[in-house]
Amino acid sequence: MKIAILYICTGKYKVFWKEFYESFEEKFLPNCEKTYFVYTDTKKLIYGDRDNVCLISQKNLGWPDNTLLRFALFAREEARWQDYDYTFFINANFYCLKTITEEEFLPMEENLLAAEHASQHGRKPTDMTYDRNPASLAYVREDEGEYYCMGGLNGGKTHAYMEMVHSLKKNVETDRAVGIVAQWHDESHLNRYLIGRKDVKILPPCYGYPEGWELPYEPKLLIRDKSKYFDVEAVKAGRSMGRVKLYLGRLKSKIAIRSRIKAIVNLFKKGE
Repeated sequence: MKIAILYICTGKYKVFWKEFYESFEEKFLPNCEKTYFVYTDTKKLIYGDRDNVCLISQKNLGWPDNTLLRFALFAREEARWQDYDYTFFINANFYCLKTITEEEFLPMEENLLAAEHASQHGRKPTDMTYDRNPASLAYVREDEGEYYCMGGLNGGKTHAYMEMVHSLKKNVETDRAVGIVAQWHDESHLNRYLIGRKDVKILPPCYGYPEGWELPYEPKLLIRDKSKYFDVEAVKAGRSMGRVKLYLGRLKSKIAIRSRIKAIVNLFKKGE
């Protein structure tokens, strides 16, 4: 069985790669042939020379584009893993704590896989944090939904998963074209897509157990606390300020161009 693992490792997030790779190599689907497709802005990465690691050049898009535009990144490179049986996206800060077998994890009967969000487990659908903006393609009505899934772990049989990737890429782009960003970015669009489907294997939150939480089940995949490694808010704010500066720069250029046009028009008028 050939498994493609999609991994985004740009900016500060490369700090997680070493232990991610080591733990998944040892404990995740041990009887499968795994290849890691690593999107990174680093030219040299530990284990990057391994036969089962494929480095894909990718600049750091910052917040929130690194998460919001991930479906576009996957669609761009899909030819690399089209011959794999399964494809999974797994967040950079995941760590494999326990051995996870093919029998318990892989969607054999189903086409797709997702995992419940720990913070939403046990809630009524009306209380789940679906996107409630009717103008967005991620919109979920109050009478819809059963599970709320995390954005950091999803996948399935490669053909079915890439169908989902293309659909969500289109939905994100359609929203952005009219100035709409879903409440929880790619996660909101993912949940909208999964609602009502009968071909999705839903894993319990032990496959996405947040570090430091006390939950009534044994963790298998740990979501490491990013704040222990870098200032998360500073990373987000840095990108936001970059966007502001870019916007102000473009605005300044537009004002300058308009001023020049106005001056030229005035010169012609004086010439008359």
